[in-house]
Amino acid sequence: NAFVITAAQNAEAEVSKWRERSREAVQQKTFTKWVNSILSRVGCRISDLYLDLRDGRMLIKLLEALSGERLPKPTKGRMRIHCLENVDKALQFLKEQRVHLENMGSHDIVDGNHRLILGLIWTMILRFQIQDIVVETGQADQKETRSAKDALLLWCQMKTAGYPNVNIRNFTTSWKDGMAFNALIHKHRPDLVDYGNLKGSNPTHNLQSAFNVAEQQLDVTKLLDPEDVFTENPDEKSIITYVVAFYHYFSKMKQLAVEGKRVGKVLDHAIETEAMIDKYETLASDLLTWIEQTIVVLNNRKLANSLTGVQQQLQAFNTYRTVEKPPKFQEKGNLEVLLFTIQSRMRANNQRVYTPKEGALVADINKAWGRLERAEHVRERVLRDELIRQEKLEQMARRFDRKAAMRETWLLENQRLVAQDNFGYDLPAVEAAKKKHDAIETDIAAYEERVQVLVDISKELESERYHDAKRIDARKGNVLRLWDYLQELLRARRARLEKNLTLQRIFQEMLYIISWMDDMKVRDCVVF
Repeated sequence: NAFVITAAQNAEAEVSKWRERSREAVQQKTFTKWVNSILSRVGCRISDLYLDLRDGRMLIKLLEALSGERLPKPTKGRMRIHCLENVDKALQFLKEQRVHLENMGSHDIVDGNHRLILGLIWTMILRFQIQDIVVETGQADQKETRSAKDALLLWCQMKTAGYPNVNIRNFTTSWKDGMAFNALIHKHRPDLVDYGNLKGSNPTHNLQSAFNVAEQQLDVTKLLDPEDVFTENPDEKSIITYVVAFYHYFSKMKQLAVEGKRVGKVLDHAIETEAMIDKYETLASDLLTWIEQTIVVLNNRKLANSLTGVQQQLQAFNTYRTVEKPPKFQEKGNLEVLLFTIQSRMRANNQRVYTPKEGALVADINKAWGRLERAEHVRERVLRDELIRQEKLEQMARRFDRKAAMRETWLLENQRLVAQDNFGYDLPAVEAAKKKHDAIETDIAAYEERVQVLVDISKELESERYHDAKRIDARKGNVLRLWDYLQELLRARRARLEKNLTLQRIFQEMLYIISWMDDMKVRDCVVF
């Protein structure tokens, strides 16, 4: 029984851990999309919530976009101390906004603490998206004000009151079947949702339909997917984050609708919108032209054929990425914001929503930007590969010069050695000189392999189109001339040595004959 109980407890613990991980994954995805929806106002975005906030830069931009205030300028540098300083600036700003950050320090964010990063984003959502929500209830003389989360829940209840199959009691299970989301949209935009044909028994369809309408028609960022909501335990924070986006959108829409009723401002509104459309089309055209021209430049594969030249091209490329490209990225973000503003204004004024012409859509600009970044990536890879190749060629050229200098010195010294004719004045001395000459020939013959190594290096530099290949070839030719001249000297010395040896042997033979003749004369005299 104890074993069964333990197994059940372990299973329950594993299920609890799985639910926690699942909840964290949903929060991560939702908060990432929410952060990007805010950062898009300043032309920025993140891809990984846990990594991209660690240096504090994006955190500062996010707070500036949310609050509309200017935070201290981020500290330059990528070291840990710089990241800690930037995160600390963001946290200090939150404390000045009277946001309580319990047990949270800058090191937690820099170290990528998942739980605390999610907690920080949730705290920011509460402070800047939910805290200012206020709903008044009761009679005029006994009004009751609710704020924050309770006010948001009350607002949802008030807007969906009377809708069948909708009973909002919380921010978890009350939203599972998708009916509440559709009711919210239908309440404000009945033309977008056919509520009468929705069925609570088809939650996935309901959720998908509501999310698509919100994204495509209301420009409310799709923070959730149907599977995130239609689950046993939906994540409360994620749903609140999404619902508050509806609240702010519909609140803004209501405000615009009220303003639209003022006849005097309608005309100004339309003129201003038309000017914004003209501005959008001009900026979009200019940006697309710049992108295409830049892609042509990036795709140019005519690289400098020297280390210095490639280094200059790489420096120019880095200047493009750090100086020329960022303002264009900002323009792209501004275009998206501008188009959103145009379409929101036109919807609020019940006008036919402006759609850019084919090729100037935000999607087209994003596609062109994607091609630009791919061309940029390839350009960087090509430049760095060429840089490595040129560095290797320079190393090879230096190695060639070192070896060539040693070969030239050795050849000159051996030429001086071979030019000497100190053979001696007798046969033993000449025979010793011959043996020494044989040893010299053996040493020089063994050196031919080293000369060939120099030739091989020169050929490789030439085949790799080394920019100073002519000089290398000229020096190689000089070494080969020295080598050939040494061979000629060696052959000539051997010829002289062979002649000298022959003469010494003849002379020795003559001495022997003379000695023999003298002996014979002596013997004849004795006999006589």
